[in-house]
Parts: sequence; structure tokens; C-alpha cells
Amino acid sequence: MTMKLLHTLTLVIGLTLSGLIWAAEPIKGTLYKNPQCGCCQGHADYLEEQGFEIEVVATDTLAAFKQQNGVPEKLEGCHTLLIDGYVVEGHVPAASIRRLLAERPQIRGISVPGMPAGSPGMGGQKTEPLKIYELAEGMPKVFAIE
Repeated sequence: MTMKLLHTLTLVIGLTLSGLIWAAEPIKGTLYKNPQCGCCQGHADYLEEQGFEIEVVATDTLAAFKQQNGVPEKLEGCHTLLIDGYVVEGHVPAASIRRLLAERPQIRGISVPGMPAGSPGMGGQKTEPLKIYELAEGMPKVFAIE
């Protein structure tokens, strides 16, 4: 067996096992949103389709909530998700959330600022790769590009 084939088989087995574990135990989170926003519910629905269990809470004090959870204004997204000790701001793809929870970096969380077209839950056509930023001290650092 070649090394490339062995690597591929190992990757497939690992992904299969992680998928079985993921399917058995949904990741729970609470998404805080403006009561009038529909795309926030779209993101919650997307995450549930990806195997997450999301409680949606409508609040009229979202800006203060973001500030309390350490989200810098320049990295604010549409809504704020609290999940397993992290803040996930905006329309972050499920793969980046799973990576955050698996790697457990020493940061507050991750963010997709604004409401980019084509991001999960937003609809529309994606016009460029989606940049996911770390919520941490100092200058914004890219966590992932999807």
C-alpha cells in the first residue's frame, strides 16, 4: 500500500468516526439576535442542519450583549452565538466552529464581521472567500478562510 493511499484511508476513517461521534452528541449553543432579523434564524437553521442544537433568543440589547462578551465593534456580525465557552460572532461556517471547539485556542472566539452575501444563512452568491477572524487581544488575526 502506498503512503498516499494509507494517508487517504486514515483520513476517511477519521472523518467517519468523527461523523459518528458528531451525530450521536449534538453541540449545543445559544444564538442571540435582534428580534426583527431573519438571516439570524437562517444561520441557526443552517447550524441545526449541520448537527448543532441551537436555542435562539431574541433581544433588544444585542449591542450591549456583544460588548459584554468582548466583541470589538469592527468585528461585529449580525448575531452572537455562545457555544461551549466561546463567542461565535456572525455567519461563521460550521467547519470553523467545529475547528474552534476541537482545537480550543486561548481566544474569546471567532467572527465573520458584517453580513456577507453567500455566508451560511445569508443567501445570495458568495463573491469572495469568507474570512473568519479571531476574537482576541491586538490586531485582528485570520482564524480561517472558507
